[in-house]
Amino acid sequence: MKRFFSFAALAALLLIGGCKADRSTVLKVYNWSDYIDEDVIPEFEQWYEEQTGEKVQVIYQTFDINETMLSKIERGKEDFDVVCPSDYIIERMLKNDLLLPLNRDFGDTPNYIDDNLSPYIRAQFDKIDGGDKNANDYAVGYMWGTTGILYNAKYVTDEEASTWDIIRNAKFADRIFIKDSPRDVYSQIILYIHQKDIEEGRITRDELMNYTSDDDIAAVEAYMRQVKELVAGWEADFGKDQMTQELGYVNLTWSGDAVWAIEEAQTVGVDLRYVCPKEGFTVWFDGWVIPKYAHNVKAASYWINFMSRPDIVIRNVDVTGYVSASGAPEVMDAFASDEFDPIDVSYFFGPEATAVGLDPVLYPDKADIERSTMEHDWGEHTADLVSMWSRVKGNTMNVSTVIILVVAAIAVILAVVARMRKNSRRHTNRYSGKRRR
Repeated sequence: MKRFFSFAALAALLLIGGCKADRSTVLKVYNWSDYIDEDVIPEFEQWYEEQTGEKVQVIYQTFDINETMLSKIERGKEDFDVVCPSDYIIERMLKNDLLLPLNRDFGDTPNYIDDNLSPYIRAQFDKIDGGDKNANDYAVGYMWGTTGILYNAKYVTDEEASTWDIIRNAKFADRIFIKDSPRDVYSQIILYIHQKDIEEGRITRDELMNYTSDDDIAAVEAYMRQVKELVAGWEADFGKDQMTQELGYVNLTWSGDAVWAIEEAQTVGVDLRYVCPKEGFTVWFDGWVIPKYAHNVKAASYWINFMSRPDIVIRNVDVTGYVSASGAPEVMDAFASDEFDPIDVSYFFGPEATAVGLDPVLYPDKADIERSTMEHDWGEHTADLVSMWSRVKGNTMNVSTVIILVVAAIAVILAVVARMRKNSRRHTNRYSGKRRR
């Protein structure tokens, strides 16, 4: 994919920084890498002029870590006009008064935001703890997904994969890969540890996402120390490749990686499946916001509106492989297929969508989504989480892990070379994205 942040854009940015340029004609967008169909960017510039009679140039930059983006705004006070943080960072930005409320008055231009946003996404954003602020007034969902278990059906039964405790099953020693993401792993294990409390109604899954005491962290750490002895690798992106090559049988991963792996595995006769365990699981969200130090709030608002337009949503999903927060019927129709058994996605697309052929890895059935919850910002406890994770992982690797990592590196290189030879993007590449935590 080409990089829209071209030399011309760089020159314009330097000009803006070096003189008193008119920022009303420039929109600075800060987004995740490979998280948009970059062809829509010049189309937005044209559309914006058609809607407002004003010209705008997009300066498009990317980041790979939430905290990097946040630091630039929080400490550097950089004047990005619109950014795309994850749920817990939106929460942190709201609490720290780093966001501006969204303007939804677009005159004669349709309000694609409110017309198309999924009711499920809106309800989840209501749960974001923004202090005295409601996240729906400050953020619009962009993409979302789940955390679950990817497994090889040749070696793992559906029943074995139905619980988070599979990562502690010695039967799969040295064939388990886990996302190197302390926040995501902690949330699933705290659900597992308290499953009886959930079943007996003493606590809800939502309440458990705020369990960050020393005792809670110690309980998860003790559990993960048992897991550590069985883990072949802590991975950010290579786990899905290990699964397709049958070097791994179990992978605690994200839905986007899972679909990519499942479709790649089918081409070589490997049966991979994905499940959200019975104890409960977390969903994640990324959303568009306007930072406190934005200089072009008007264009930023129009950008978010444009990104919510159904045809633009479909193109972004096609290119990035992520699942949009849009509940527009056009989006549902675009990704429905007879290839999949009908499932109930009425929670996402509305009461008419009780039996739609959608990929259940990307759109969980209503019965499954009822077991989900959402992570929150750890605030002052973040350092405790990071320290715990460092202690769990340690610095040692066994011989099997080293061999697997070497094979993984070779496989990734070969895969990259093979894909570079292809002139067109295959359907399966829609799901090549990794979760950015």
